[in-house]
Order: sequence, then C-alpha cells, then structure tokens
Amino acid sequence: QVSVLIPECGMLPEVLKSTVADFGVYYLVKNLSVHELVAHEFIDSFVKKGSCYALTYNTKIDQDNTAALLPTGKLILSVDKDTYEELGLQGRPSRYSGKKAMRYIITIDLTDSDFHPDGKKHKRVLWALKEKKPLEFDFLMAWYNTGAEGSTLMSYFPKNQIRALKPKITFSTLRDLQCPALQSNELEGKPEESCSTEELFEWLGAVLNQVNLDNKSSSFISTYCCPQPNTTADQAFLCTITGFIIPDKIIQLLEQLCSYFSEPKLAHWLTLTVHGFADSPVSWRENEHGFHKGGENLYNFVVFRNLDYWLQMAVGTYDDCPP
Repeated sequence: QVSVLIPECGMLPEVLKSTVADFGVYYLVKNLSVHELVAHEFIDSFVKKGSCYALTYNTKIDQDNTAALLPTGKLILSVDKDTYEELGLQGRPSRYSGKKAMRYIITIDLTDSDFHPDGKKHKRVLWALKEKKPLEFDFLMAWYNTGAEGSTLMSYFPKNQIRALKPKITFSTLRDLQCPALQSNELEGKPEESCSTEELFEWLGAVLNQVNLDNKSSSFISTYCCPQPNTTADQAFLCTITGFIIPDKIIQLLEQLCSYFSEPKLAHWLTLTVHGFADSPVSWRENEHGFHKGGENLYNFVVFRNLDYWLQMAVGTYDDCPP
C-alpha cells in the first residue's frame, strides 16, 4: 500500500494524477505450481528480460509454506520442517524458529550460470518441486521491462488461471488538519519551533489510520493529539493506492512528488508512505521477514520544499534492521 499526504493541498495536481492512474496492472495467478517458475521458458521470457515479481497470496508466514520471486532472479521458499525434509533441497534454518528449527529458508538463484536446462542443479530442483514435493499456491505477479519485446504474463498463463487486477486508488480531502511544525535540518526537533522525526512518524500513523486528533477525554478509542508546535492546514490531500505495486512505479511517483515543489506551493512538506506485505518471506533486499505479533514492514519519505528529505524505515520484532 502506498499513501501520499500533502498538507495545504485541495486536489492532486494533474501531473501527479496521471502518474497515479498509470500504476498499471498486476496479476493473480491461481493454482500455480512452483516448478513452473523454475522452468527455463519462464526464466528466459521474464526473469532474464526484465524485473519479475511474485508473492504467494493468502498465505501466513508464521503458519504456511510461502514463496517469493525477487527481481534479482532469486526464488525464496519459506517452508515448514516436514516440507523441507521432503524437498531435500539445501537451505538454512529460519532465524526466528527458536532452538529447534521448525521452519527453513531455501534460496534458488534462477540466474546462476550453473542453473541451465541440462545442468545437474536445475534437474535436481525441478525434480524436487515437480515430483518429490509439489508445491502449489495462488500468486500475485508483476513484470516490468523497459520496452523489450517478448511474451506477457497474460499470454503466458492459461486464461482461466490468470486475472489482471488494477490497484485500488482512493482520494480524500482532510479539513482543518493539525500538522506538526517541521524543519528539515532539525531531526530531533526544537522546543517551541519544530517537532522531531519520531513525533512526525507517530502523527502520520494516526492520520493514515483516520484516528481523531481531538484528544477528548470522553473518547474510548484514542486520546492522542497532534504534537506541539503545530499548524492547522485548511485542507490536506490524501491519496492511497492498494495493490501489488512494484518499486519502479513508486520511484516514478516520488520523482513527480519532488517536482511538485518546482512551482510556488503553500505546502512546506509532503509524505510518501509505502507498506510492504505483512506475510512476505523477505523484507529489505533478501533479509528474512518474520511476523511475531505483527508483520510491520514500511518506509516513509518526508520531502521538503527545498528538496531536503527524511527517510524513515520500520520493521517488526522479527526482522533485521533496514540497510
């Protein structure tokens, strides 16, 4: 999920609106056997000709077998102990399964020079996933290339197996929104002058979750209020995009947001927040992702009028710190 918040902005500028509308499509592929992802026809058509992304759909990282295909060409499997032993593929114990390993991580590099159709490595992996222990999931998939001709995911898979989906986009205007006062060069904030990055992060979480900031003693839900010092924006623009969104589209949106300040604007800053999937087997790069009590996995850009920016990253208890 991607969220954009722009204080002192009533509506999204046309250039930003077209960028949001051009987020493209992603695909839901039903009942896809994992061995099809290691087939050389698939590797040659998609993995080697662009950035291919895949993530198991409706699987729980702390309960189920899960898989993800990264744009680097790495196929990551997070499987339980029984599945790992049946597959017989080399892996490592999960970092978060305790002293007695009950979950294992298997990494298969589809771009490895040794992973060719006639090689022992490919034959071993294909046999394990196709004959020894077939794994089948519903997958969310996306493919991004820079104009190279070739097959498309829609034409590669049978029509009764694949469905094209568009990200869900919502626009809203927040009236009389209390916003923390920020200075780009004051990360820790200054008494009576500006708020800190931590205060901004907490406030942003409340706004994106539509928490009331009135701090009424009669409220049974929240007594949170905007940190001091603050200002009141007559109106703020909020856009939320939900779906399987690839990094290339987020980069395009961030570039357009930076160009938003090329003309005089009332807004002093804006934010771009990106939430990863709670049940993805990886979080940052190829780092293993865990769940514990929650699968937090997000980052937030605060872009200022002078194009200074803050980058905030957050993960849950079962995760390495971001790079």
